[in-house]
Amino acid sequence: MTHSVAILGASGYTGAELVRIIATHPGLSIAALSAERKAGMAMADVFPHLRHLDLPGLVTVDEIDFSGIELVFCALPHGLSQALVRDLPRSVKVVDLGADFRLRDPAAYEFWYGAPHAAVDLQKEAVYGLTEFYRDDIRGARLVAGTGCNAATVQYAIRPLIEAGVIDLDTIICDLKNGISGAGRALKENMLFTERSSDVVGYSQGGKHRHLGEFDQEFSALAGRDVRIVFTPHLVPQSRGILATCYVQGDPSAIHAALEARYADERFIVTLPFGTAPGTGHVQGSNYCHIGVIGDRIPGRAIVVVALDNLNKGSSGQAIQNANLMLGLDEDAGLGLAPVFP
Repeated sequence: MTHSVAILGASGYTGAELVRIIATHPGLSIAALSAERKAGMAMADVFPHLRHLDLPGLVTVDEIDFSGIELVFCALPHGLSQALVRDLPRSVKVVDLGADFRLRDPAAYEFWYGAPHAAVDLQKEAVYGLTEFYRDDIRGARLVAGTGCNAATVQYAIRPLIEAGVIDLDTIICDLKNGISGAGRALKENMLFTERSSDVVGYSQGGKHRHLGEFDQEFSALAGRDVRIVFTPHLVPQSRGILATCYVQGDPSAIHAALEARYADERFIVTLPFGTAPGTGHVQGSNYCHIGVIGDRIPGRAIVVVALDNLNKGSSGQAIQNANLMLGLDEDAGLGLAPVFP
């Protein structure tokens, strides 16, 4: 049996990644693809690398008949999913890849995204989509809010350490490098090849990055007290991939042991041998996340390094993982592809 799904916002990078994954998924079939500005076009004309697939044409959301669709992936720009999901039939399950339902407090959403939440009642039922930590809630959810790709990366490093009580909560520092696709597909002057091809630049520095809202929410709830980390993201001249380097105070061996124990039964999270650091090339194009721990030269300090693919495990792969749970499928269905190397 296959489950019928729709992808809203299929002309963006995460929409294309969803199509690529679903193409070999044994339990999902694509019934509809939407793209407001590219409605009327074939997916092959927007993404030639998908030309070999037999796909529906791109249409507007208003043209989709949702009566036979079981689940919708919303791969839309921030702010567009709230009203749209509100108007969908209640029988349709939703995985939102954007930021519209990530923050449980509507006031926090307005603070970080600059506009009032337009579907507060829906927000109350949304489940945060970090699969390995909200698996049981996701199984019974109608609406799942995918995490930010940066937020997922850092949480895979830090959450188990808060749970195990092996680090100082007031001295967490995370430095993150993200590929250009993390900024989306819309044309922006500062994302041109000539602007970015030999440049590494920080952005949203000094506590201004929106994913800090997710860190504040999740880490504080875990700890039972306010936890505020230092976080600096950078754009690097590569298409995809995230590398987060997190500096924490605690015993390095205990930190490594906590990560090994937490992820021992997780297929997609790999804790490397102590002293080994991952790279983005080790996980590119896959739903895998690699984590390494290195002891600092100063006793009582450790470096935790995390690598994942921002378009896959950080977004579309995570969305498929959640959809599998929501539809009663094997959680890893369609997600076993090995990383692409070199």
